[in-house]
Amino acid sequence: MNADSFIASAAPRRIAIFRALQLGDMLCSVPALRALRAAAPQAHIALIGLPWAQSFVERYADLVDELIVFPGAAGFPEQPETDEGLPAFREWMRAQRFDLAIQLHGSGGIANDLLLEFGANAYAGFVQPDERPREGVFIDWPDDLPEPERYLALMSALGAETPERQLSFPLCERDGDEYASLVAAHGIEAERLVLVHPGAQLPSRRWPVERFAEVADRLAADGWQIAITGTAAEASLTGAVLGAMTAPALHLAGSTSLGGLAALVAHARLVVCNDTGISHIAAAMATASVVVASGSDTRRWAPLDHERHRVLADYPPCRPCMFRECPYGHPCALNIGVDRVVETARAQLAEVRGAHPANACALHTHAETGSFEELHHAA
Repeated sequence: MNADSFIASAAPRRIAIFRALQLGDMLCSVPALRALRAAAPQAHIALIGLPWAQSFVERYADLVDELIVFPGAAGFPEQPETDEGLPAFREWMRAQRFDLAIQLHGSGGIANDLLLEFGANAYAGFVQPDERPREGVFIDWPDDLPEPERYLALMSALGAETPERQLSFPLCERDGDEYASLVAAHGIEAERLVLVHPGAQLPSRRWPVERFAEVADRLAADGWQIAITGTAAEASLTGAVLGAMTAPALHLAGSTSLGGLAALVAHARLVVCNDTGISHIAAAMATASVVVASGSDTRRWAPLDHERHRVLADYPPCRPCMFRECPYGHPCALNIGVDRVVETARAQLAEVRGAHPANACALHTHAETGSFEELHHAA
């Protein structure tokens, strides 16, 4: 098979992409999906993903046409690891008669074993070192590339080239309406808004909440308006940050949909966060960020723009980490001090878009007149 011109020569009309992962992972695949759509504009492209990804498919309707919900399987920890739904799923996939099935889930191995049971006419994906040869357009897992570049490398092997590497997150009218409601309800002032996001899916990826609180207090003292963001499930984390703060802050955890959060990020001057989904949203919205990266592989997950997005990390021998809870005292997080984060945040705020807080007199006026309609601070 001539991989260099596969898309052009095969002209696949039905394409399935296996990537059953969470938000940050999906955002990193957007440049590859964009390249595939440009190379196969008439194809029906289906994403085999997690149930939540229906909202992803709806948002990226120009890139993906359909969600096929992956039922889960042993070895895929994003869902309950059971093979119970696999037999029926395999039969259903074979009945769909896809022209091309692409493994964008990861480095290969069991993901390829599963892919090759879908009954497609052709396959593409990645192979791990020493993995047996696979029939189709399979390339070695490019371990030295940032995450978005890995999937673009496979698109290149398929003949789907693109110069566009930027992440994107399209906003719709509903997102704008939600942002406007947040402004009205909370007194948000975009010109001095800094988002502090203390959550992450794994505890091993979280910087201590009391350190986020100290960063927030010091930036608030500089005149920036602080908003604490997170999901409803992260209320204990966001509440702990608020409880440790002395300055007032807007509490927006659980108050936004994904699109509303992206609109909020788009209007903010800076995001301070862990290495998690919101860091990829900041990259997609071109909003400056300071990312405290604990445990993760920064070479793989750091945003491509190293100027607009500053990643702060320490590298003990146990990194990159595969643990949910750190068994070693969490040195990669604790070795990143508050001073370093504050100085980096201040530098970002001074550089990006000429951002600066309102002058001191204006800030005192806001505080005295109580123009913030909802300032939450847990005692």
